[in-house]
Amino acid sequence: MESNNYTMLLERIKANIEKVIIGKPKTINQIINSIISNGHVLIEDVPGIGKTTLISAVAKTINLSFKRIQFTPDILPADITGFTIYNPKQGDFQFRHGTVMSQIVLADEINRASPKTQSSMLEVMEERQVTVDGVTYKLPDPFIVFATQNPIEYLGTYPLPEAQLDRFLMKISVGYPSQDDEIHILSTYQKSNPLESLSPVADASDIQEMQRLVREVHVDESLKAYIVQLVSATRNMPDVLLGCSPRAAIALMRASQANAFILGRSFVIPEDIKNVIVSVLSHRLVLSREAKLKNITEEKVINTVLSSVFVPVVK
Repeated sequence: MESNNYTMLLERIKANIEKVIIGKPKTINQIINSIISNGHVLIEDVPGIGKTTLISAVAKTINLSFKRIQFTPDILPADITGFTIYNPKQGDFQFRHGTVMSQIVLADEINRASPKTQSSMLEVMEERQVTVDGVTYKLPDPFIVFATQNPIEYLGTYPLPEAQLDRFLMKISVGYPSQDDEIHILSTYQKSNPLESLSPVADASDIQEMQRLVREVHVDESLKAYIVQLVSATRNMPDVLLGCSPRAAIALMRASQANAFILGRSFVIPEDIKNVIVSVLSHRLVLSREAKLKNITEEKVINTVLSSVFVPVVK
């Protein structure tokens, strides 16, 4: 399939999701970007705004297997990764797959699980495999984790460690709809749930091919230097305790490539980087206590970094 055909396919994917998720084109674009970047997403938002419905619509639209894991304090790592159990009839041990064995995994309220259970996702997200009793099992391809957490409810939660946050390509927010969009939502859902009748418009092979094509989107050497300078600058900001890692630079480059691909270009321009930098870097920054007291946010820090780094002219 030619690249312009994939642009049309991406428009069909977006339009299909918009049958269920109304008035959130930016959020849907971010989700699509993460999928074709082969990256995981952390969705941080209040309950009831459609996080689970959004991911369910994505899974149906691109016809991928989908499992939801409801993270609670009593869930165990074996519930996620799987476990071996003795079969007395056959006289041997057999592996039982965990709920993570799916192409799209929704880790719902991930910060409600204990740190031990959260750590079971580290290998899963980085290496896309699980190791149980010394045996490694590959996860299906494509494999993408969408995790959710509530930004205002802290009772009974365990904040995600920096090592795990760094494994998410993006952190995004859905946000409340406008009044007009909310009226449209009521009309759409009045008689039936549109998610139930949603049909796929793409499949796993389409996603795999787009992921391959995204990696081939040209990134000029000057833009690679620009990305590195932006990421390096976060490590020297006075309000930042912990800046962004080299993994963040790779994520920023990949998301910029995906942004260019979505817009039908075979090369990255500075605007692609600017379009994705907040969602890619914000969750990787650890601000100082003084910065938080001064109401300085991660987005403000990133905007300061953007204004301080020279933008190259790409020929």
